[in-house]
Amino acid sequence: MANSTLANIKNKVRRLTRSLSPAQLSDAELTDYINTYIQYDLPETLRLFDLKSTFTFYTSPFIDTYATSTFVNNPMYDFKNQYISVNPPLYIAGFQSQFFQSREQFYGIYPIVNSIQNIGVTGNGTLANYSGYVNTSQPGFLPNQTTQLITLLQNQVLFSSIDSNGNGVALADSPILDATTGIATAWGQLYNAISGPVPTPLYLNAPYNTQTGFPQANFINYLTGEFDITFSSPPASGATINSQTVMNNPALPQSVLFFEDAFVVRPVPDQSYRIDIEVFYQPTALLLNDDVPVLNQWWQLIAFNAAKKILEDRMDYDSIALFLPSLREQENLVGRRTIKQLTTQRVATIFSDQAGAGSLNNSSWTGGSQF
Repeated sequence: MANSTLANIKNKVRRLTRSLSPAQLSDAELTDYINTYIQYDLPETLRLFDLKSTFTFYTSPFIDTYATSTFVNNPMYDFKNQYISVNPPLYIAGFQSQFFQSREQFYGIYPIVNSIQNIGVTGNGTLANYSGYVNTSQPGFLPNQTTQLITLLQNQVLFSSIDSNGNGVALADSPILDATTGIATAWGQLYNAISGPVPTPLYLNAPYNTQTGFPQANFINYLTGEFDITFSSPPASGATINSQTVMNNPALPQSVLFFEDAFVVRPVPDQSYRIDIEVFYQPTALLLNDDVPVLNQWWQLIAFNAAKKILEDRMDYDSIALFLPSLREQENLVGRRTIKQLTTQRVATIFSDQAGAGSLNNSSWTGGSQF
């Protein structure tokens, strides 16, 4: 419908605010007021059914964390700004799976317990560089081989010792990212865990090493356990050099934790799997005069609220009071669509899922017939 275009929204806002001339209110400023309401206020004041959608992303082999990204080619691109909230149900490879927002509950089921062991040598007071494998019994099998693969959990690797002055020396890991997608690779860089902050991410095929695409030193291979480390000062003579790692057996994930705008999956995936979850998304900004909101019905609500923002900045609360009843009426009309939609679904109870499709828990399929 033509009435719902950005051009008509602007015209109504100008009439409500008595700003008919661009000299009183520039077109760019007016567009900013309109989109501020659309993108930030509307989805929070009215959690509308039409803003509900399904978000889909795919896991990568041996990667457990999928965080909001600045890479356009990454499915998690600007996730924290594009989506308002995340809600169950959650499906992994089509199986309804467990969804957590509590770290305590999630890691109570999937604890992160470090394996602490000597790397096979001790310090001599002069040597700072060491290389080898975290666990000599750890197999370095390729994913297409039948033997089970054991990998190291990313962001959970630590090498530590004590130097001749009795000070601790330690190196922690930070995954090396793919230069195109920003997704973590099978390699990690190691940095000074005691005095140094987490470094700026390194990227696969970055110019720091054009031959291999990986660091010359201070790296860890999460698949094979291979490492090359250089401490800030040599470990003392006879000092134990330990690695602290979390080993895992990749498999089909069964649970997801959503925390700090990131999804953490367990078990760590052994291959790519599709993950679907319900989200409320942020409405798209209206930039061109022919652009229309998600629903044509919203145009008057948008105009009233954009006008309200303009008059608030002008401290003209008397004018706001005059059209506030009309604004509330539009809120009720827009919200009624969602209310009517939700009333078709009965309130969930403890018995609601008895005839449900079931879910995948603890490696076994369980449906509603278990009661």
